[in-house]
Parts: sequence; C-alpha cells; structure tokens
Amino acid sequence: MLTIFGSPRRYCDGLSRRSFLKIGAFGFGATTLTLADLFRVEAQAKAPVRHKSIINVFLDGGPPHQDLWDLKPEAPAEIRGEFKPIATKVPGIQVCQVFPKLAAMMDRFAVIRTVVGARGGHDAFQCTTGWPEKSLAALGGRPSIGAAVAKLQGPVDPAIPPFVGLAKPTGHRPWSDPGQTGFLGPAYAAFQPDGPGMANLKLHGITVDRLADRKRLLASFDTLRRDLDANGTMEGMDASTQRAFGVLTSSKLLEALDVSCEPAKVRQRYGDGKPYHYQYDGAPTANDQLLMARRLVEAGVRCVTLSYGRWDSHSKNFDLVRDHGTKLDQGLSALVEDLAARGLLDDVTVIAWGEFGRTPRINKDAGRDHWPQVSCALVAGGGLRTGQVIGATNRLGEYAKERPVTFQEVFATLYHTLGINTDTTTIIDPTGRPQYLVEAHPMRELV
Repeated sequence: MLTIFGSPRRYCDGLSRRSFLKIGAFGFGATTLTLADLFRVEAQAKAPVRHKSIINVFLDGGPPHQDLWDLKPEAPAEIRGEFKPIATKVPGIQVCQVFPKLAAMMDRFAVIRTVVGARGGHDAFQCTTGWPEKSLAALGGRPSIGAAVAKLQGPVDPAIPPFVGLAKPTGHRPWSDPGQTGFLGPAYAAFQPDGPGMANLKLHGITVDRLADRKRLLASFDTLRRDLDANGTMEGMDASTQRAFGVLTSSKLLEALDVSCEPAKVRQRYGDGKPYHYQYDGAPTANDQLLMARRLVEAGVRCVTLSYGRWDSHSKNFDLVRDHGTKLDQGLSALVEDLAARGLLDDVTVIAWGEFGRTPRINKDAGRDHWPQVSCALVAGGGLRTGQVIGATNRLGEYAKERPVTFQEVFATLYHTLGINTDTTTIIDPTGRPQYLVEAHPMRELV
C-alpha cells in the first residue's frame, strides 16, 4: 500500500494525513495501489502520438541456438540433433523446420547468430540492460532500457506508463524480471499488471471526484523534507502516485491490456500458446501477451518486456523446441505481421533472445546444457535493415567464427531505434556523475 505519512490532524472530510490511499491491484514499481470501479470511458480520444517502441521477448532458460536459427546439418549426429533446416523467403538463409511462418517472412527479420559475452547466469539482466550484473552495483546497478527510456523520454500519454513488464511471476524469479531500475530508483520501474485479475480492479466506492480531492490533499503536504531524501524514495513515491492518478482516471491502459477487444480472427492468428508444456519454474508460452504487447505500444508504451517459455532444456531438448518453437512461430509471426499491417513496424523494434546458448553436444538425456560462449537473437522492425544473417559460428556451433556481437552493441542498436544517441546521451548517477547508456556503437549491419 502507498502510505502517506504526516501529522495526524484530520481534515473536514475526516481524512487524516496519516491515511492510506487504497486503490487497486496494480503494482507501480515499489508501490502497490488498489483500483476501484476505475477506468471511466473518456469522452473523446486524443489523436495518437507517433512514437518509437521496443518489445523485448525474453526466451528464459537459454534457447538452443543450433536448434533455432543456426542449424548445423553437416555436423555429426551428436551435434546436429533431430531437426532439419528449411529455406526461407530470403535466399541463403535457413532456419529450423519448426518455424515455417517465420521462414515465410524472413525478409522482415534479421538473425544474429553470434551474440557473445554472456555472463552465464539464469536471469534476464543482460537481456534487459546490456551490462553485467555487477556493473555499478555499489550505486544500485545499471538501469534497464525500459527504465532508462522512462527517465529520458517519459510517457507518451499521462494515462499510459512508458515501461510495462508483462511477465507473470515465475518459480525462478529472475526469469520474470521485467528490467530493473538500477541507480535510477523506483520512479522508473515497470508497470506490472500482475494483480489478482481485471475483475478486481475496483475503486471500492471512491468516486473520481473524491480521488481528485485526495490528489489535492497529497499536493498540499509541505512538511516532508525532500531535500534529505538521498535514496530517491520520495521521488519514486511521487512519480508512482502521479502515474496512479493518471491511470485511474482513464480507460486507456485497461483497454490496451484487454485482448478480448480484438476480433476473433486476430486472436486466432496469434493463438494462446496453450497448453503450457515444459513450464516448470519458468514462463508460460503465453501468445496472448504478444498480442497484448502490440496493443500496449499502439496505446503509447515505449518499452514492453515479457518472458516466453522455459528453454532450459537439459533433457528432452527436441520435444521442448517442437512445443515452444511451434508456438513462438505462430505468435511472433503474427506480431510482426500485425505491426506491419498497421503501419507500426518501422516504429516498433521486436527482439527475441535468451540469456545464453546451449551446448553443441547432446547429453545422455537428449538435452543440451548451458553454453555462454555464444547465443542468438532474432530482430525485426525499428527501421532496421532486415532480411539478413549477422555473424557465423564454427562448424559445430561452439563459438563465433565471424562477427561476434556483444550485448552492448545490441542495446546501442535498440536505443538507436528509439531515437537515442548512445554516443552523447548520459544519465546522472546518485554521485552526480554522468553515465553512458552503453559503451558501444549501434550495429553497422542493421542501421
């Protein structure tokens, strides 16, 4: 709950300064509010504001690069596995047989086969920040791209958070990390719609007019020493409260999260990814979140993150890829096709990747183990030069033979698609020092 501290003196409406503001089941970073009969339909919708966005699809667990976009059909059987490569729309590019829909539109994608520099941890940190987890840890750590964009560019619409994390909590919690705020503090945390359900988003008898009165009350507090708030707690609380009021007096966010508003044909094209096989302590193959992500960026969100599947295939690797890969093929192809049809693909960058790759050699349980030496990524949109493969691994898929690509280069490219120059843009850390977003340049092949 958001607790408002101050004098116990009461106002004429019986509300004390030491009261709680209780509104809803959405989490705003470090603050949880309780929403009530909440979003009223706005009389007139504003014309959409054109903006750039990112949809970051985290394939948690570490997908097997040699069973997705970098097959090795000439390698020995204990390396190449069970899958065969299929041709794509782009001559010379082949992908795994479980991706026929993506193969048919490969001109809209770029495959990066040589992502290097993985730390090896089972978490999303490098896939949300581009940095090792220990970087600037003493100051709170590096902010994720979502938090940085929220800081630098702010909201497109006051009723729509700039940064949304769709991943539901996973058994292994680091797999559902939407992207941390690092040294920026809670003011720039992801909005996470992971409450008990849309039906419970109620104001519990509080009218919008009463809500406005409470907002004025909050604004009247003058006894708090914000100049002594060195860790940014009050700044985070203030920002969260402002976001809460914006959301509470608009229907836009709730509508964007409600995929049932989409025509049945659209929902069928995405699929729902069910039944959820091989989930264990990871994320579900929730294709409806890919549709939700499209609706969110269309509504004004700048960065959407989600976790898709659980790719930690120490056993039954090929059964898992058949399940997860087929569902990803349906959902990701529908997302990119949808963005293109709506004229949004040049404004929205989509990336799908995991924390590391998997061993070239298949183990005794028909699985592949952890392999931080090299991994892969699939990128679309953002005005990037697609229809190409970047980098090449050796014959067995063990290491980058040509054009190794670092996480930092990928993030420099993502920032570039958002209109942010990483050569000149900095964010001030808690010590007053400017920190660059990354220490790399955008990938010359893509921009």
